[in-house]
Amino acid sequence: MKHSHTHTSHPAIIKRLRRASGHLSSTIEMLEQGRTCLDVAQQLQAVEKAIQQAKKSLIQDHLDHCLEDLVGPLGVGQRQSMEEFREITRYL
Repeated sequence: MKHSHTHTSHPAIIKRLRRASGHLSSTIEMLEQGRTCLDVAQQLQAVEKAIQQAKKSLIQDHLDHCLEDLVGPLGVGQRQSMEEFREITRYL
């Protein structure tokens, strides 16, 4: 059985995803209205960026909270490795 959990970052992630949903709805409307490809592409970029930012926030929040809670307190060397791992996730 899965249990529910929330983090302080979740409201901000939800806000980003709602923004992405709004951009996506606008994109569909733009296509239905026959707007230019440039306009549609710009709107799609906004959708993609909002989703990407939400994903990054979720992954980094997981690293900051869930992963360390699972493995317990980290030693100095482990902490440095975790920080490097966290930093590389910025490039996802």
